[in-house]
Amino acid sequence: MASNHNSANDVDVDLGTLFASIARDWRRILIIALVVTAAAFILVSVLTPKYKGETRILIETRESEFTRVDTNSVRSAPILDEEGVASQVEVIASTDIIKKVAAQLNLANVEEFDARPSVLANLLAMAGLATDRSNLAPEERVLKAFREKLEVYRVENSRVIVVEFSSEDPKLAAAVPNAMADAYIAVQRAAKLESNADATQWLEPEIAELREKVKEAEQRVAEFRGKSDLFIGENNSVLATQQLSQLSTELSRVRANRSAAEAKVSTMQAALDGGVSLDTVPDVLASPLIQRLRENELELRAQIAELSTTLLSNHPRIKALNSQVNDLQQQIRSEARKVLTGLQNEARTARAREEALLADVNRLKAESARADEEGVELRALEREAAAQRELLESYLTRYREASSRGERNYLPADARIFSRAIVPAEPYFPKKVPIIGAAFAATLLLMVIATLLLELFSGRAMRPAPNAAMPTVEDVEMPARHASPAMTPAEAARAAARTHEIAESVAETEEEVPAAPVRPLYAPQEMPSQEPENRFGEIDVDEAAAQLISEGTARAVFVSVGVDDGAAAAVLVARDIAESGLRTLLLDLTASGAASRATVESRFLRGVTDLLVGEAQFADVIHPDHFSPLHVMPIGTANLPRAMRAVDRLPIVLDSLNTAYDMVIIDGGPGSAESVGRLMGEDTRAVVSCLWPSDDVGELAEHLAEAGLGEPMIVRPTRIGDVRPGRTAA
Repeated sequence: MASNHNSANDVDVDLGTLFASIARDWRRILIIALVVTAAAFILVSVLTPKYKGETRILIETRESEFTRVDTNSVRSAPILDEEGVASQVEVIASTDIIKKVAAQLNLANVEEFDARPSVLANLLAMAGLATDRSNLAPEERVLKAFREKLEVYRVENSRVIVVEFSSEDPKLAAAVPNAMADAYIAVQRAAKLESNADATQWLEPEIAELREKVKEAEQRVAEFRGKSDLFIGENNSVLATQQLSQLSTELSRVRANRSAAEAKVSTMQAALDGGVSLDTVPDVLASPLIQRLRENELELRAQIAELSTTLLSNHPRIKALNSQVNDLQQQIRSEARKVLTGLQNEARTARAREEALLADVNRLKAESARADEEGVELRALEREAAAQRELLESYLTRYREASSRGERNYLPADARIFSRAIVPAEPYFPKKVPIIGAAFAATLLLMVIATLLLELFSGRAMRPAPNAAMPTVEDVEMPARHASPAMTPAEAARAAARTHEIAESVAETEEEVPAAPVRPLYAPQEMPSQEPENRFGEIDVDEAAAQLISEGTARAVFVSVGVDDGAAAAVLVARDIAESGLRTLLLDLTASGAASRATVESRFLRGVTDLLVGEAQFADVIHPDHFSPLHVMPIGTANLPRAMRAVDRLPIVLDSLNTAYDMVIIDGGPGSAESVGRLMGEDTRAVVSCLWPSDDVGELAEHLAEAGLGEPMIVRPTRIGDVRPGRTAA
């Protein structure tokens, strides 16, 4: 078979040899790791321990509710946002505060802060790789050392600022952050005091100037009011407007009275003219005189009624009483006319009063209109005076507040220290146990890696590949049919190929030198003395491939007598057909997967059983042969009983494969005529494969022919009995 790989250049990594180098050099690895660990222990023992102190500051409003002048404005004032808190971090770490703390704690006399540069630092400075600290002033050296040990940061998503300081002295590590926090609070308070003093100094001349402006504005208002006769009455309104309102109210009342009087006059006049009884007129009934006359009339009528029971109507007594009744009625009507006259006089008086009030209202309207026009300018002057007055009052309030706060020195900073640093009991550096453990683990890991790399680069861990043209195939130990040792599928396939090549070379040698004997590759065991005869004859792999191609066979079913005796013949025939240019597929239907095990890289690949149970597609179960252009469909990894329940789908699968491929080679393993008949179809040829002559081969071919499966073809990979019988040879 053709191959494009050079087997001389293909090597593999021997993992066993590679990792065995670790076990071989474990003493050296352990000794070096222990030496490095001891060095790390010595190093952390001689290092100067460093301590760290931490102080926390909370940014918040410290103003008390009882000292606020305007509570609402203070509450509505926003607390510092993220940028504001970050700005306070920079204030704490500023040079001014550092200088104050350094001077307060006299850090210039501490050797830790005023240490001279080392020899290494001087060499780096001479090379231009570092700053020459020897030329710095003592104050600059203190500041530089201070900043290297100081760390100020904001706690995420909060208004808490943390001040950390590290030092060789635990007391100094606690004193510095506390002093930094106190200095920051003092700076904040001093800034407020300074701002308060500046505000007081600015407000004094402003208040004096505003007082004069307010006085002038109020004087202009008074002068304009007197000149324009716009004096203010009740309800803060101009007198003309107020009088107009009062006269309008009085005019409305007089008009109502006049209307009522005229209505009464009309009603009474209608009653008198129409001869209607005056009992229906309220004003007549309200007159006391008329009421007395009505009472007398009623008494007389009562007497008339009483006397009429005993006297006749012409009796003088009855006539006298009737005459008196008529006189009383005349008097009542006369009195009613007097009441009517009084009502008419009242109506005329009301009308006159209305006319007088109407004249006064018209006059006041004109005066009110003039007052409104001049009131526009007056209100402008009043607004200006009010604005000046309000500004003066606000300035006076602020001035009094600023003065009182300055005198009492009450200006709390908008921050407080809620966690002060304490003297640390343990150093934060160096951590002896973590450093020593990390040194041991890192050294151990690096030594293991170095050992593996040395073993790999030396070539001792490399071994040549078994076959340059074939990738690594899993070695699957299979039970032997006879007592011979087991062979892997790859070795079986290579043995079959070598046997085929040796057979061809022997045939050529026999033609050239007939008398030269041929020594078999393996010593035969229990070989028959002579080959059995059958009517079908035997052909080799090349002849079988050529005959199948010439006949245009679409499907070839290989069966054998032994367990896996036909695997080698099926594989070799399929490869020859594939190398001839035809699209060829090898379908492995053997229970052990012997036909496909030597052609694919693993026996755990998906195959025909996975396709039958529906767990894979055609693209998942077809794999390339690494020896040739042949495609292989292995037995698969699905559950075999479950796949057998779906065996009815196998003809459909075969028809689909015949559509896609020019020829499908099926290795059915040991089988009968009935099992082969299920795999037959159009343009199908039955093939009996064997590794050595046997009567069973001829009988199997006779049974296939008698079953109507056509004349079977008997194929042997070799022409002589030069291989050992059994499953291993297959």
